Amino acid sequence: MTDIAAFIASVHPYDSLPQDELARAAASFKRRTYPAGSVIYRHGDRLAGLYLIESGLVRVSDAAGDSVSELVARNSFGERGLLRDGVAVTTATAVEDTTVLMLPRAELMRLIGSHRAVARFFDRSGLPGDRESALALLKVGDLIGGQVPLSCTPQTPAIEAARAMRDARVSSIGVLDGDRLVGLVTIRDISNRIVAEGRDANVPVAQVMTPDPITLSPLELGYDVLNIMLERRIGHLPVVEKGRFVGMVSQTDLTRVQAISASALIRDIAQSEDVGDMAAATARIPELLLQLVNGHHRHETITRMITDIADAVTRRLLVMAEVRLGPPPGPWLWAACGSQGRQEQTGVSDQDNCLILGDDCDPDDPWFAELARFVCDGLNACGYVYCPGEMMAITPRWRQPRRVWRGYFHDWITHPSPEAQMLASVMFDLRAIGGDAALLDGLQAETLRMAAKNSIFVAHMISNALKHRPPLGLIGGFATVRTGEHRNQIDMKLSGVVPVSDLARIYALQGQLTPVNTRARLVEAQGAGIISGSGARDLIAAYDLIQTTRLENQAAQIRAGERPGNHLSPAALPDFQRSHLRDAFVVVRGMQSALGHGKGMLG
Repeated sequence: MTDIAAFIASVHPYDSLPQDELARAAASFKRRTYPAGSVIYRHGDRLAGLYLIESGLVRVSDAAGDSVSELVARNSFGERGLLRDGVAVTTATAVEDTTVLMLPRAELMRLIGSHRAVARFFDRSGLPGDRESALALLKVGDLIGGQVPLSCTPQTPAIEAARAMRDARVSSIGVLDGDRLVGLVTIRDISNRIVAEGRDANVPVAQVMTPDPITLSPLELGYDVLNIMLERRIGHLPVVEKGRFVGMVSQTDLTRVQAISASALIRDIAQSEDVGDMAAATARIPELLLQLVNGHHRHETITRMITDIADAVTRRLLVMAEVRLGPPPGPWLWAACGSQGRQEQTGVSDQDNCLILGDDCDPDDPWFAELARFVCDGLNACGYVYCPGEMMAITPRWRQPRRVWRGYFHDWITHPSPEAQMLASVMFDLRAIGGDAALLDGLQAETLRMAAKNSIFVAHMISNALKHRPPLGLIGGFATVRTGEHRNQIDMKLSGVVPVSDLARIYALQGQLTPVNTRARLVEAQGAGIISGSGARDLIAAYDLIQTTRLENQAAQIRAGERPGNHLSPAALPDFQRSHLRDAFVVVRGMQSALGHGKGMLG
C-alpha cells in the first residue's frame, strides 16, 4: 500500500492527515481498473464508496445521459450521492483505461467525523452554518483597522494627554516606555482621578494611568473583546503584536461596527437633504459588505441588507421628487427588477426599474417623465449606474399605464420571440418599491397564471434560460475567459448566479410561485414539489456556495483597495474550495439538463 499512501498524500484532504491516519486510509482504499468504455456505476446504483482517480479519464453524466463533467487523476467522484443516501445521482464511465481507488463509505464517514479538514472538504454547502454573532467572530485586527494608535510617554502631563485625545477624537491613549506598552489612560481616568479629585492637571500620566493593562493580539476574536470588557467592566483594550502597540479597541469601536450596518445607512439616507448626502452613505456599502463577509453572515442576509439600502435610496429620491414636482396627476408605482427586484444586490449593481401608472394616467404627462429622470439620475449619482440596456423608467416604453403593461405580458407570452423571452425574464422579477403597490399585485398574479398555462411560452423560457451555462471545462477544470482584462477568470454573476436564477424563475413560473428572490423560489419550489427534495437540496447548496464564493471574492477585492467586481480567478482558490465550486457548477448543469429533457424544451 506504499504507493497508494504516497499518492493520496498528494491529494487534498488526505494530505492533512497524520501519518498513522494516512496509513490507515491507504490500507482502506481498494484499487480497481476499468477498460475504456466501461461503466463504473450507473444513476440509481447503490454506491460502495468514494472513487478517487489514480490514472485515466472518467466522464460523469446526469440522469438524462448528458455529460456534466470529465475528471482526471486526483479528482474524486460519487460523493454527492454517497453522502446523501448512498445512491448514485450520476453515471460514471471510463473514457479511457482508468484506475480508481475506492474508499468504503464507512471509512470515509469515520474520517469525516474525526478530522476537520476532511469534514470541511466534503461539506459542499460553503456556508458558515450556525455561528455566533458576526461581531463576535470579527478578528481584533478587523476592528482596529490600520491606523497608528495614539500614544504618549509616562512623563507626559495629563493635560497634554487629554488635549491629544480631544484633537484625535478618541477616548484613550497608550502609554509607552520606548516601544513597550506600560499603561493606558482614558478620558474617564482624567475625569475621575484628576478633575473629580481636584488634582493638578499637569501631573505625569504615570500617576493616573492603569498600569500593565490587559492586551489582545490582532488575531484574537471580537468574542474575546466582548468577554473581557464585560467580565472586567472596562471600555478599552490595547492591541499588541509581537510586543508592539498597534491599536486600541473600545466600546465605541464595537458600536461603530454595529453602526456600519444596513440600518444605519438607511437611517442616514432617510435623513438626507440632497443626493450628495445619499451618495456619501452609499459610498460606505463596500465597507459594509466587507464587514458582513468578515462576520460570516449568510449570503442571502448580505444581499438583502445591501438591497435594502438601494430600496431606501429609491424611496428617498421618490419623496424628494414629489416635493419638487408637486402632487402627481394620478396613481403610480415604482418597481425594481433585476438584482434589486430579487433582493440580491452585491457590491456592484446597475439599476433596473420601471413605472406602472394608473389606467387613467397619461404616460406622456411631463410629471411622470420628470419623476423618472430625477430618480434615475439620483440613483446613478449614488453608484447605481444607468442600465446599459435602458431598462429604466426614463425610457418611455417602461413608463406606461397598467393596461399597457398587461398588454406587454400578454404579447410576450403569446408571441415568445427572443426579445420577448428576455424581457419576460427581467419583468417576472418585478418588486414594488414606492407608490401604489396594488398596481403590481394583481398584474403579477394574473401574468403568472397566464404564463404557466402556455406550454409553448414555458418551453421557450426554458430554452432561453439554458443559454447561460456554468463555466465547466472539458477536462476537470473551468471554462475561463481566454483574452482581455479578465483572462483566466470566470464571471461569477453571468456564469454562476444567473444560471441558477434562471432555473428558479422557471420553477416559479411552472408552480405559479410568487417569490422573486432566487433562493426563496428554490425553497418554495421544493415545498410545492416542482423539483424533488434531493434535487432542491443539491441546487440550493450549490447556489449558496456560488453566491458565498462570489461575495468572498468581492470582499477580498475591497480589502485590496480594488473596486468589487464579479470576475474570479479559480487558480487563486485553495484546492478544496476550487473543487467545491466546480462541483456546484456540475450540480447546476445537471439541473439544467433535467429541466431541458423533462419539460419540453424547444430546440
